[in-house]
Amino acid sequence: MAFHPVLLLLLLTVTHRANSQASDDSEDLPRGCGWGLVRPYTLLCDLDSIWGVAVESVAAGGVLAALLLALVLLCRLHHISEAEKRSGVGPILLLLLGILGLFGLSFAYLIEQDESLCLLRRALWGLLFAVCFSCLLVQGVRLRRLGRERRSPGGCALTGLALGLSAVQGIIAAEWLLLTVLREGRAACQYLPLDFSLACSYVLALLLAALTAASLALCGKTPQWRCNAIWLLVSCLLSLLLWVAWVGFYLYGNAWLGRSPDWNDPALAIALVAQGWLLLIFHAIPESHICLRPPPQPTAPDYFDTSQNSTRMRETSFDEDIPLSHRQFVENQGYGYSDENTAGLRSGSSAGQHNSNTGARPSAPFRSNVYQPTEMTMILNGGAVPSAPPTYTGRQLW
Repeated sequence: MAFHPVLLLLLLTVTHRANSQASDDSEDLPRGCGWGLVRPYTLLCDLDSIWGVAVESVAAGGVLAALLLALVLLCRLHHISEAEKRSGVGPILLLLLGILGLFGLSFAYLIEQDESLCLLRRALWGLLFAVCFSCLLVQGVRLRRLGRERRSPGGCALTGLALGLSAVQGIIAAEWLLLTVLREGRAACQYLPLDFSLACSYVLALLLAALTAASLALCGKTPQWRCNAIWLLVSCLLSLLLWVAWVGFYLYGNAWLGRSPDWNDPALAIALVAQGWLLLIFHAIPESHICLRPPPQPTAPDYFDTSQNSTRMRETSFDEDIPLSHRQFVENQGYGYSDENTAGLRSGSSAGQHNSNTGARPSAPFRSNVYQPTEMTMILNGGAVPSAPPTYTGRQLW
């Protein structure tokens, strides 16, 4: 029986030590963080640095929105029957992949810096932006071709072009890391903000090229694709303004406010999240909606509606293929009568008067020469009832 009091004392001692150790650890953790998250992940839950929690929430929402839009495009791909619309699906999916990368990279700025994390930031920053802006550029080229020639390159060709343009920025980032980290022996986290901005010069050139292509796409002859070009132009303009804002703040704003080392990571993380949502709202969602929209159903013209334009009815006329001189000759022959037929007409009319319309019917040659307006004649003449020849005496002959 003495075993039970000893076991109870041991349990109380262990519980007291666990509570004391947890209280000591909680003193080191920031406010809002529990046992689940410890350093270097405390920015994900630190309520004193609220920007980390805000960036985390907005980035998570962007990831879910981009994934949902990509799934909708993939599931509805077989319903897109027009080749012009199918050519834009590949760049949209690649853009959504780049947007997912932007949102994912923003989480890397919510973790305390170390050597491998700084390498990841420097390598993927310009590459992900290059993927997004290359997709905007190829969309501008596609809309330009559709506006001028009413045909577009294939979706695989456009996607391959965007990947090729993005690979250039990957080479630039790799060369920068090799020169600064391996050759000069610097730490990956030790770099100047100006060097970081200059390494993204190619990305800015891609954005300016996309802006130019979007402006040229508005000058196309086909008004059907101008809505796409307007959304693309708005996306490029807002992206350019965002880049001017974050580069200016990153280079000069932090130093002017005296927050140069502390606010570098928040500025870059906010720029990533803002750029991702901007591309998602102003380009990916409208472009996907236009691609998934069913084509308009052609309406059949009502030939018995006299309010329609007569020129529209004459589009189906077969008389347009007949030369003018031959058509006039045929019309003159239709109104021509021989003396024999004229005599038959007179005799038929007199017989009709004496016999009260019970006389013999005209002969076959007379029936072939009498002008007989039909519904097709009215259709080909644009709905106007043609006038009968002067010698036509009416239906009483029949």
